[in-house]
Amino acid sequence: MRSVRYPGIISWDTLPGGGTTDYAVEIFHEAINNGHYTSYIDKGTLLPMMYMPDAIRATIELMDAPMEQIKVRSAYNLTAMSFDPDELAAEIRKHIPDFSIDYAPDFRQEIASGWPKTIDDSEARKDWGWKESYDLEAMCTDIITNLKKQKV
Repeated sequence: MRSVRYPGIISWDTLPGGGTTDYAVEIFHEAINNGHYTSYIDKGTLLPMMYMPDAIRATIELMDAPMEQIKVRSAYNLTAMSFDPDELAAEIRKHIPDFSIDYAPDFRQEIASGWPKTIDDSEARKDWGWKESYDLEAMCTDIITNLKKQKV
């Protein structure tokens, strides 16, 4: 058996659906379209995340890994980065300098507060060589580049 447990997944080509981690997608659309975002997740709330290209690649790599390397028989944890809304906003400001953010936590904050700040994916890294390609900076650059192309 081969399976994975993902963190929050971020993608530029899928609109947010209102979930707890969807602020990390919604913020980019609002930054580009309005220059401002009101976050329903409070400053300082770290959540584990992964950019969609890494999630796809990790899944394929797990499927391609030789059977003798697969030691976990339940599910491998995966992650790439953890950040809070303020860290994400700071990275967005490198591309959109006038971008601003404020905070109005709602019911999703209580959910987020109960989640882990990081995920231990050391078994995936050890067994089949998982390593993310996108950090916060690379992910933001790619998302903003692609979303700006869509606006043209």
